[in-house]
Amino acid sequence: MAQLASQLVEALEGLLGIPVPLRVQAWDGSVAGPPGAPTVVLRGRRALRRLLWQPGELGLARAYVSGDLELAPGADLYEVLAAVALFAERPEIRRLRLGPADVLGPKGRRVLAALLRAGALGPRPVPPPEEARAVQGRLHSRSRDRAAISHHYDVGNDFYALVLGPSMVYSCAYWVPAAKSLEAAQEAKLDLICRKLGLRPGMRLLDVGCGWGSLLLHAAEHYGVTAVGVSISTEQVALARRRIEEAGLSGRVEVRLQDYREIQDGPFDAISSVGMAEHVGAEQYRVYAEGLHGLLVPGGRLLNHQIARRPDHPGEPHRTSPFIDRYVFPDGELSPVGSTVARLEEAGFEVRDVESLREHYGLTLREWVANLEARWTEAVGLAGRGRARVWRLYMAASALAFEQNRIGVNQILAVRTGPEGEARFPATREEWLLRPADTPHLRPFATGPEPAAATPADPDLGDRPSVR
Repeated sequence: MAQLASQLVEALEGLLGIPVPLRVQAWDGSVAGPPGAPTVVLRGRRALRRLLWQPGELGLARAYVSGDLELAPGADLYEVLAAVALFAERPEIRRLRLGPADVLGPKGRRVLAALLRAGALGPRPVPPPEEARAVQGRLHSRSRDRAAISHHYDVGNDFYALVLGPSMVYSCAYWVPAAKSLEAAQEAKLDLICRKLGLRPGMRLLDVGCGWGSLLLHAAEHYGVTAVGVSISTEQVALARRRIEEAGLSGRVEVRLQDYREIQDGPFDAISSVGMAEHVGAEQYRVYAEGLHGLLVPGGRLLNHQIARRPDHPGEPHRTSPFIDRYVFPDGELSPVGSTVARLEEAGFEVRDVESLREHYGLTLREWVANLEARWTEAVGLAGRGRARVWRLYMAASALAFEQNRIGVNQILAVRTGPEGEARFPATREEWLLRPADTPHLRPFATGPEPAAATPADPDLGDRPSVR
């Protein structure tokens, strides 16, 4: 069995008809695959069984999360993921439909023989425990949404603080030239949202899906507003309330454990929704949009910050990521930005501005991956090795998806116009992006210090720490 890797690679390439994108090291020490390509390591027969029972993205994810598949020392995670993504988008792979004739024909029998020699045939492996259990109830019902949100956000506030840094902002930063650190870029994003919303002292802000309260804190400290934030993550709400109390803002900022469909104490002068609408789903989006429209005063603005997918290829059905759905965002749904704009307009909003922050998210995700890797041992202690692997894989893969324009993220600024159609907007973007000049008593906005030097990545990662 000294040539196991060669037998496996040759059989697979014969079945697919094209070269595989990676080098493969089998558990017998043999290596095969294109020279110069990054190398993945099969730790044992179970890695093959995972791929055999679940070919494609989900099988690969299960193998990596469980530790059955590793990256070779010196390999780069981004290079591996980029090679796999490019391979998956090849026309030959997109058109590939293996039927019984292929599997039982000469090429398929060659693969079967290689698997038999490797001892890889066997019962279906149990999925890693980090995989979400099948959620119960009607899609996007309130109870099912709570379960889905809990799977992702109730991992532990200490774990999120390690990954996100002191800002505790879990959406893309805004990398203005003056931002020399992730913290500065996140503060610049919070300030951009406040300026787009036209916040002024005395206004009432609603932050839907408020996370750990960072936008609420920024808006109250820098713009003098009173604010309400809602989230259905118990851990997020607990930490947000503590941060607000520590900042001395309990009298002006309130955070509730509440579904967006339960808010009834409008009106609000402005509404922010940052990284929230991805969880709403197509079935409930009209309810979401119309509900927010009804909570605004005439002339009130909505800032909807939302990840978008590319439109589907003509004639092809939309395919959701099974890894993201099972491990990261159960029931999450992405729509093209044009569809989101149309739904907001159907609900009564006038859309005034759409800004793409796609490249900004790629940079942000690379910073989060670097944070995780630099404190890997601590992250494993907080969330477990499998959960840490899930977050590393999904954030690195997402960084590449944004950089390669497979997904995007947009800030959509909309307004509830008055009875005569008035929007109460300044005439130009330059005017409505200005910070208010009449709030000298508020704490000034600053870009922040240089980031502290990261500690070396833990050798448990095995492969080379990723670079920003």
